[in-house]
Amino acid sequence: MHRRFIVPSALAATLVLAIPASAATGTVGAPGIGDPYYPASGNGGYDVSHYDLRLKYEPRTDLLEGTATILATTTQELTRFNLDFGLTVSEVRVNGKKAAFAKSGDQELEVTPADRLAQGKDVSVVVRYAGKPSELKINGWTAWARTPDGGVAAQEPESAVWWYPSNDHPLDKATYDISVSVPDGTQAISNGVLVSQSSRLGWTRFNWRSDKPQATYLSTLAVGKFDITTDRTADGLPVLNAYSKDLGANAGAARASIERTTEVAEWLTEVFGPYPFNALGGYVPNVTSGFALETQTRPFYSPRQFANGANVSVVVHEIAHQWYGNSVSVSGWKDIWINEGFARYSQWLWSEKEGEGTAQELADYVYAQRPADDPFWKVKPGDPGPDKQFDIAVYDRGALALQALRNEVGDETFFALLKGWPTEKAHSNATVGDFLRYAERVSGKPLATLFDTWLYQPKRPALPAAASAGIAENALSSRAAARVERPASWKKIAATNTIHDHGERDHGGHGHGDRDHGGHDHR
Repeated sequence: MHRRFIVPSALAATLVLAIPASAATGTVGAPGIGDPYYPASGNGGYDVSHYDLRLKYEPRTDLLEGTATILATTTQELTRFNLDFGLTVSEVRVNGKKAAFAKSGDQELEVTPADRLAQGKDVSVVVRYAGKPSELKINGWTAWARTPDGGVAAQEPESAVWWYPSNDHPLDKATYDISVSVPDGTQAISNGVLVSQSSRLGWTRFNWRSDKPQATYLSTLAVGKFDITTDRTADGLPVLNAYSKDLGANAGAARASIERTTEVAEWLTEVFGPYPFNALGGYVPNVTSGFALETQTRPFYSPRQFANGANVSVVVHEIAHQWYGNSVSVSGWKDIWINEGFARYSQWLWSEKEGEGTAQELADYVYAQRPADDPFWKVKPGDPGPDKQFDIAVYDRGALALQALRNEVGDETFFALLKGWPTEKAHSNATVGDFLRYAERVSGKPLATLFDTWLYQPKRPALPAAASAGIAENALSSRAAARVERPASWKKIAATNTIHDHGERDHGGHGHGDRDHGGHDHR
């Protein structure tokens, strides 16, 4: 993961307060949506319903030309509003009329329409632009990865700013039509369903559609030369997987993993309820990064995820996000546990299903490997701070919290919770507190203490809290920890600890902070 800047929570709050009053009230849309982790993320004053992107990309030069049509509704009277975008803009029109525009900072596009926009009105914004995404640097970093035969946009918590203008925060989800023209013999992979494909004068145009609300960071574009497999699920859902033609020794393991996407999705439907989108699949471009990302309907996988052989566990994690993170998205980035804790726990459930270690055995093992003075326990999964947002504790301690909940309410209620939440909250946003209140309502039990213990206390839960999670008392002893048997699935699960190292090795340390991804496997 990378962000243009990472600030401690207290400083972030200060920056929010520092936004000029004229930008937060009156007729000027705010330059941020109000997320304390990332004050510049998103914008105020409007809500987007649809993005129509018509793009042309030349892999040889990395030149991207685009026209973005944004349909939105104003949430206040506006004389000016912002879009998040970094490439060079040549023209902006609002409701068909030319609008004035100016760049502010690294990625704020300030738009002044010819006419004042009334509150509650539908608005169309057309932006014409061009540029080389890999040359756009914010704090010395780019979210656009060049490949030998093209380029890829896939990052969290932002990547849109490198290839289209947007309201760049999960609170403002929208539907998408993405049309991309590339040289013949090259493909353009994106989200949703491939509606049509046509060729003319040496260029091929691919038209993709995502018809359910989608966060901006979950939109993706990959241009290159791919081997593509297609299929349909038993329910008729289109499945499309794409593999770079140049994956080398990782090609077989990547295919052996991702071709099981349909099987994984069918199993997760039993756990989480109906699949929430119109398409399924995954893609592996020829990138040097090591992370994976739950880009909506079509997760992104780095080849390095398969360097040690097939790993279906990473597919389980990213497909689980289609329910937990994509359909039900965070209200703010501090709520990341409702994404990552559940995706990690889905890997534990897959292990249980495959007979390679129960979720309880994995919980025992994780707990035993982390002594009380381990920094792991200082991270609060319910509000980890922007510098620890993707720390391993958000994943593993987050999953421990779910095992504690499971033992507290029993399997019948627990699995009803897992299935009911993405149904009740489908295509919306939620906080950790929302899930707590939901779990209390469904279970009929007070759960605030349990959630506080596992998600918010910066220390290793001691007995009886640990006992309530079913973790044996002797696991508290460091010498006893060595005797806690390692589940058979652990190696594959631990290999996915780099899932969200979003390029930290490739972009000068602008990744997920100082996560420990491998040192906790003490045998």
